[in-house]
This record gives sequence, C-alpha cells and structure tokens, in this order.
Amino acid sequence: MLERHPGRRVLPTALVALVVAGLAVSAWNPHDRTTWLLETVWVLLGLPLAVLFRRRFPLTNLLCCLLAAHALVLAVGGHYTYAQVPVGDWVRDGLGLARNPYDRFGHLMQGFVPAVLVREVLSRTSPLRGSRWLAPLTVCACLAFSALFEMFEWAAAVIGGHSADAFLATQGDVWDTQWDTFCALIGATLSVVLLSRAHDRQLDALRSEGSGKDVR
Repeated sequence: MLERHPGRRVLPTALVALVVAGLAVSAWNPHDRTTWLLETVWVLLGLPLAVLFRRRFPLTNLLCCLLAAHALVLAVGGHYTYAQVPVGDWVRDGLGLARNPYDRFGHLMQGFVPAVLVREVLSRTSPLRGSRWLAPLTVCACLAFSALFEMFEWAAAVIGGHSADAFLATQGDVWDTQWDTFCALIGATLSVVLLSRAHDRQLDALRSEGSGKDVR
C-alpha cells in the first residue's frame, strides 16, 4: 500500500505546496479579479480533488509534475491576463510577432498535460491499456476538452460582454478559437508521442507497489 512507500509522498506534497504558493502569489493584486477566477478555476477545483483521492487513486510522479506545471501556467495567465504576460511580451518583441503568444503556449499545455491525465485514467480504469486505441482516444478526449473550454469562453463572452475580453485574450485574431484548438491538438499529440513509454514505466511501477490498483 501507499504507506509502505512514504518517500513516494514527498514529491506530491512538495508540488501541492508549490501550487498553493503560486496561487497565493497569483491572487495578490491581479490585473482583473474576475479573469483570475475564470483562469484558475480548474486549479481551484482540481487540486482539492487530487488531494482528496490521493490514497484511493494516487497519481504517477510524471502526471503530478505536469499538473503542477500546468497549474502554474494558469496562475500566471490569471494574474496578468494571457495577453499581458511579460514573458509573452518579450517573446513577441524578440521574434517580431504580431501578438503576445503566451495564450498559444497555454493551449499547448491544455493538450499536453491532459493527455497524460486521460491516458492514466484510461490505462487504470478500462481495458485500453496496451490497446492501439489508447493513443487516438486520448488525443480525441483532449480535443473534446479543448472544445468544451472554447464553449466556456463563448458563454463568458455572452454573459460578461466586454468585461470578458481579458479572459478571451483573442487580441483581435478572428481565428483565435481555431488556433487554440489546433494548439491543444499539437500538445496532446506531442505528449502521447514523447511521454507514453516513460508514462507506462511509471504506471507499471505504481501497480507493482500495490498503490495503483486498477479500478475495473
């Protein structure tokens, strides 16, 4: 059981502390409080769930690290708004781009990180582990989430009007929705291609320790 491997709990605990600290800093005098809440709501909901189910469904260290990284990306975007993140401005000026690209990076992460999450859940709760269908279904699930997020943005725009402009971060690009979805597709595909073998090794280790029992 998980209690036999106390060292395995050190990294997740440290990552939780890092994310909580990042959220606290992000929440301190953000550019727009409503935008901050809309951008970080996934972290505010997901972090307690991960902690609540940490014993019943412990996550691989790879997934924990990726989720923490994604949470920090969202926290930074929520603090500044995606169109005004300083590092994005530096990249825009350095490469001569027409817009701040931080939101593109955020949507790459929106595919890259959930791909590992989806893959982990499907591998441990369904017969898909080792199946040729696991990779394409993982990518499809990430595209579905990306589409859901775009509808969430659409609803925010309808309800909030111009007050939601900072959350939408279209920066005048009429194809922003399509670019966002495409970036999520690229991120999910790269994640499956680059991380599947390492992820499988961690899943095997988790299962052999008896802490990652499959739910059938």
